[in-house]
Amino acid sequence: MKDAGANKGGAAEDSPMVLNPGAGRDGLKALEVGYGGNPDESPVEQVQLTVPTTDDPSLPVWTFRMWVIGLFVCILLSFLNQFFEYRKEPLIITTISAQIVALPLGRFMAATLPTKMIRFPFTHWEFTLNPGPFNMKEHVLITIFANAGSAFGNGDAYAVGIVNITKAFYKRTIGFFPGLLVVITTQVLGYGWAGLLRKYLVDPAHMWWPINLVQVTIFRTLHEKETGKQLKRIDFFIIAVILSFAYYTLPGYLFMMLTCFSWVCWAWPNSVTAHQLGSGLSGLGIGALSFDWSGISAYLYSPLMTPFFASVNVFVGFLIVIYIVTPATYWGNIYNAKTFPIFSSQLFQSNGQEYDITSVVDSKFELNLTAYEEVGPIHLSTFFAITYGFGFASIAATISHVALFYGKEIWLRTRTALKGNEVDVHTRLMRRYTDIPNWWFLILMVLGIVVSIATVEGYKSQLQLPWWGILLACALASFFTLPVGVIAATTNQVPGLNVITEYMMGYILPGQPIANVCFKTYGYISMTQAVSFLQDFKLGHYMKIPPRSMFIVQIVGTIVAAVVNMGVAWWLLTTIPNICNINVLPSSSPWTCPSDRVFFDASVIWGLVGPKRIFGSLGEYSAINWFFLGGFLAPVPMYVLHRCYPKVKLFTLVNMPILLGATGMMPPATAVNYTSWFLIAFIFNYVIFKYQKNWWTRYNYVLSGALDAGLAFMGVLIYLSLGLENISITWWGTNIDGCTYANCPTQPGINITGCPVY
Repeated sequence: MKDAGANKGGAAEDSPMVLNPGAGRDGLKALEVGYGGNPDESPVEQVQLTVPTTDDPSLPVWTFRMWVIGLFVCILLSFLNQFFEYRKEPLIITTISAQIVALPLGRFMAATLPTKMIRFPFTHWEFTLNPGPFNMKEHVLITIFANAGSAFGNGDAYAVGIVNITKAFYKRTIGFFPGLLVVITTQVLGYGWAGLLRKYLVDPAHMWWPINLVQVTIFRTLHEKETGKQLKRIDFFIIAVILSFAYYTLPGYLFMMLTCFSWVCWAWPNSVTAHQLGSGLSGLGIGALSFDWSGISAYLYSPLMTPFFASVNVFVGFLIVIYIVTPATYWGNIYNAKTFPIFSSQLFQSNGQEYDITSVVDSKFELNLTAYEEVGPIHLSTFFAITYGFGFASIAATISHVALFYGKEIWLRTRTALKGNEVDVHTRLMRRYTDIPNWWFLILMVLGIVVSIATVEGYKSQLQLPWWGILLACALASFFTLPVGVIAATTNQVPGLNVITEYMMGYILPGQPIANVCFKTYGYISMTQAVSFLQDFKLGHYMKIPPRSMFIVQIVGTIVAAVVNMGVAWWLLTTIPNICNINVLPSSSPWTCPSDRVFFDASVIWGLVGPKRIFGSLGEYSAINWFFLGGFLAPVPMYVLHRCYPKVKLFTLVNMPILLGATGMMPPATAVNYTSWFLIAFIFNYVIFKYQKNWWTRYNYVLSGALDAGLAFMGVLIYLSLGLENISITWWGTNIDGCTYANCPTQPGINITGCPVY
């Protein structure tokens, strides 16, 4: 969910994860003297199987072709991802696609550019356009360049949502330049304190960032020569890309039902309850499956690259929320649940009708209390309210979980950081390169804060946020970066700060929606970008990229991507009539902006109306606040049991931040995204990993990258060749989901257009 936080953590011996949440605590003695076992190997099995333990420091990295190709793919991916973000089914062009595009371009430039040295006038500095064969380190920097503008490869800049909801939903004015400044500052701000945390989240071997292993595998596949009789990984990759490319013509255009096949609705076509239970897009998704890789990996990333213990925690949390809590609250009619759809992020009046938000906004872009009292309070679907509760619990559990399971280790790292202890072979190899001085990060942090304050003060009438809001947001983000980074570095999941930031500002400045989303973005995205920055640094750590080169590329790439994101957004918002307005757009229009709809609803709940009138003393949902306490206490039983029974692995497998935050992406994610995602995770990261480990080692991450790449290329081709011309086909196979009544209420007497009246 773009505005309800995100995700997860834990470990299993027979899963792709070897270490567990207690690994830091149990390994304290090892950290003091260096890891036991083979000193030239990582203690994490997946890293041993994937990352090379050699380095060639002579390879050039900061080359002319790196800059040219890097800028090109950065601009291309930023343009495409921002463009597709507004679609009914958003398509994310991943950095895997950038990796593939960059390789032939790099080799072409290596084959054609002149090798003659070029000297800058009046200096002794010279360089060549072509320093030799296109190498893996250049390729890594190009990929990081492409990825720099979006946290964890999500494509578009989150802060663009502020501009989107202001112009498309509230129908108010915001200038291009203040929007651009907000996008740039929120994207860059967190890099300052992230750099200061590298010794905790990059150097330690057990902070292994599993998401990076896919990238490492693809790089090795594309560059290393293989011998032996087995199918070469590059050949496997090419075959898989072609098959993925060809297959996506079915779910992407010809047979769109494959995106979400909800057979229960077909079996009972006239039953509201059956549609609520069976819909994979608007219901509980019982029996619903997706045969579309974009649906499987859309919100939770590729199931092939998520450690299985994390997948289990996610799925268990999903089962608890969707199949226990939601049915109990809905059919128990808690908060008049039957008056509203069982699964929806829309905002409603007490009679079940959609709430007209513009009717309660005054000329100052604040809440009109008189109009609000006349229309009545905002109501949420019970699922939406409960999901916010689990978001509260997840962020509270993140603090206590990291303190319990990693507190001693973090303290040890603090004590030993200055002693130069070598942790593993990769850290040892990276010490050949000149490190980045801390004052670089301090200057970047101070500069980012100053520009951010100047932005909100200079455009206060449009952004509403006071200057002290920046300082508070930065304090929150810097505090949470370490615990959230620990979760991300060990599980691939990133708990979000969006709930806690919007909650705080909603109490401090109620009635001002843009102030709320600005504060949330400065707090949440600066933290998320900080974690993404550390993830990229770990990729450079594995691939032995000089740290200073990494730093410069990330900063430049982030700024370039921000400018492109904002430019594309402004172009679409000013040229497409009624963009994001589903009540006016034709039914076939792709410009429905599902993520921005959730972003807008959150701005209303937390900013315009404020938590006091919804989750506080004046609201109907005040009991949801108990989730904070429950979440904070949730990791304690597992920690106590693990301390009492250290040989029982079950107690280290349960990771409460992941489990409680499992449904944090819902909505816009739906039930079918979770069920299909876990099915694939079980097949590959449990069954195949356990029984066909050689195949898994050789091809698993290659397959993940190939599926992403093939889908991305065909998705772009379909849109450019057919979508722009509005060429479509209509038959029963293009009816995605097919659950007509899933959004209908079941409370007697509620009359909603298109729904039966009980």
